[in-house]
Amino acid sequence: MSDGATHSRTVDVDAIDGRRFRDVLGNFPTSVVAITTTDPEERPHGMIVGTFTSVSLDPPLVSFLADRSSMTLRTIRAAGHFCANALAGNQERLSRKLATGPAAQRFEGTPWQASPLGNPVLDAIVAWVDCAVEQVVEIGDHLLVVGRVRDLRVESPQTPLLFFRGGYGDYLSSAGLLLDRLVGWDEIGR
Repeated sequence: MSDGATHSRTVDVDAIDGRRFRDVLGNFPTSVVAITTTDPEERPHGMIVGTFTSVSLDPPLVSFLADRSSMTLRTIRAAGHFCANALAGNQERLSRKLATGPAAQRFEGTPWQASPLGNPVLDAIVAWVDCAVEQVVEIGDHLLVVGRVRDLRVESPQTPLLFFRGGYGDYLSSAGLLLDRLVGWDEIGR
């Protein structure tokens, strides 16, 4: 509890190493979103992000962060559009395939339909947001991509896939695990 006093600490930001940064930020659950687009030959391209968020209601804007070396990001910038697909809790395998598979094989056996802008909308997802690239901003070792929403839809009432403490889960199982840890129920039976 705070006593109303102002506390100030000097922190040496150069002392924060990458491992510690990732360990602490892993305690902030993120949604798992497949960002998709097509190239000039209408071949699908995609990547997984945990940084998708709304930016503005008027105009309707969303954003995500991508590593500046991402080949998919280059395709998105060239196409000028993308679709954010909120993966369902049972789509961990698809997430891993889109995150780590060879770019040319990421969509093999993955059913999808074209969005109004021509981007892949993956089957069995929770929701999608179709966007035109509005702005790209360099921030550290990543690029912030801001998209103007052109269309969006909820596809199913499934719970979303989440990433938390270095692992996957859905909203219900992740929330239950966290609650169990908070009240000490995960210690029972050990």
